[in-house]
Amino acid sequence: MTRMTVLSRKYVYTALVIVAFVSVVTYLHYSTISAIHALHDIYKELYYIPILVAALVFGLRGAVATFFLIGVLYFPYMISSWTGDPATEANKILHLLLQGLFAFLAGFFVDRDKKHALQEEKDRYLAGIGQAAAAIVHDLRNPLITILGFAKRLEEGKGGRETSLQAIRESALTMQSIVHDVLDFSKPVTLKMTEEDFRDTVRRACDSCKTRAQEAGVFLTIELTPEPLPADVDGTHLERAIVNLINNAIDASSRDQNVVIKVTPERQRLTVSIKDSGAGMDKETLENIFIPFYTKKSSGTGLGMPIARKIVEGHRGKINITSKPGQGTEITIEIPWQPKKEQP
Repeated sequence: MTRMTVLSRKYVYTALVIVAFVSVVTYLHYSTISAIHALHDIYKELYYIPILVAALVFGLRGAVATFFLIGVLYFPYMISSWTGDPATEANKILHLLLQGLFAFLAGFFVDRDKKHALQEEKDRYLAGIGQAAAAIVHDLRNPLITILGFAKRLEEGKGGRETSLQAIRESALTMQSIVHDVLDFSKPVTLKMTEEDFRDTVRRACDSCKTRAQEAGVFLTIELTPEPLPADVDGTHLERAIVNLINNAIDASSRDQNVVIKVTPERQRLTVSIKDSGAGMDKETLENIFIPFYTKKSSGTGLGMPIARKIVEGHRGKINITSKPGQGTEITIEIPWQPKKEQP
């Protein structure tokens, strides 16, 4: 069922409730003796409820339409119960006019607030596009400068050919990685769930990070269960999410520090914890860590954490972060899991 279908049903149900409520209140007018003014005064006040609901859900048009419905149903009662007493009849007319004024004002202010909210959403969207564009351009500029610089050196015959080609190749790979990150974040995650040993997914992620860890002088420690952990996951996507998190832990660590990756099976979930002893994160970083393009690193798009969360949430899981400045960081992934029953 699409979101538009759900909204359409919601509007239809709300409209039916409003019509039913107005009809019931009007029926009470017709079925109650006119001389019991106290009850009729209460009934007239009840009309404000459907008007307010219509204004909140449908805006000015809905509120005015509800008022006209009330007028169509209530006006015959006014005529049939005409007493000739100026005060009594003026009270009925005044109530009807006040309801019309209330309907107009409530609908007007709701529509105005909705327009303001829509404009603010558009402004935030445009600001987000500008921020994203600036971040992408910034990250692409440095490798592009490197490529142009070494290409010029090759044209002029300066410097070693192999060194220049290696620098161009590395810069091109950096640009390719940035483009892939942006594309992966911009499109919805399509998962292909298959049963595999969850330990293999974590092992592959750790293997992918070994070279980076060695270059940084950081040790990776993997703690896995001895028994297999068969689970229905998209191994490729989940591996990428774990790689992003391990790389972040490596970047936050100093030389000779240790990053511990631990898998813990529980009754209804599998937990992967990635713990480092690095600098930790302050409150501002923790609050903004999943915002696209937010990063305090000198390089990178700031999409690693948002992409990781997108993948984990696609598995109906969640990411938790515990971190304090100077005390390191622990990131925990929780994936729903049902242990496979052993065959007799």
